[in-house]
Amino acid sequence: FCSSDPRIDPWSLVHSSLPITLLFTFYLFVMTTGPLFMHKQKPLQLRGLLVAYNLAMMILSSYMFYEFLVTSILSDYSYLCQPVDYSQSELGMRMARVCWWFFFSKVIELLDTVFFILRKKQEQVTFLHVYHHDTMLFNWWSGVKYVPGGQAFFIGMLNSFVQIFMYGYYALASLGPQMHRYLWWKRYLTIMQLCQFLAIAAHSSYNLFTECPFPDSFNIAVFIYFLSLIALFLHFYYRTYARGKQ
Repeated sequence: FCSSDPRIDPWSLVHSSLPITLLFTFYLFVMTTGPLFMHKQKPLQLRGLLVAYNLAMMILSSYMFYEFLVTSILSDYSYLCQPVDYSQSELGMRMARVCWWFFFSKVIELLDTVFFILRKKQEQVTFLHVYHHDTMLFNWWSGVKYVPGGQAFFIGMLNSFVQIFMYGYYALASLGPQMHRYLWWKRYLTIMQLCQFLAIAAHSSYNLFTECPFPDSFNIAVFIYFLSLIALFLHFYYRTYARGKQ
């Protein structure tokens, strides 16, 4: 197993697993006690806050996609096999920084659950929702601490691209019921997410059968993890679209 990247260790939330574990524990606490607190409260609308939040996440996702793409092009990254650049070069640090921002975006995304609870949309806090948010938090903490760059850039770049559309959809949906007729493309957003997972799983598995100086342990973990997401999203797709249920 590889050691932590000394360039990243001083950065926020990275040096130790304690802060992220405490954050995760607080998240579980809010998820458990939040619905109990809201039980006798009226659901909050939060329309203005939700529009601002989703637009901000859309802008952040656009920035991260741009940084991943441009830095990989300038660094002449290989899309088949790319080791981590542990140097203090400008491009190496630029890729490490955008990897940290991607990790931090997973911290921010925990607010998705908080907003569901405050709006009393508890049916939206599904196993898929919680599993995806929790695991991405710890997965990317590990990624940014040990391999901020290399093959990992491909995951961040694809996910950032998909999230531009995802948070754009949420921003429109948060404007109110009058926008629902313009949101017919939700099904295609799910298909885009599934294609993303398939591409990442294929990308990671390829490197298990080639001589690539990138830790196999990470590729194996990524491959298994994205197989689980494919299975969960296929189930969601079938339940939501194939059976015609909301």
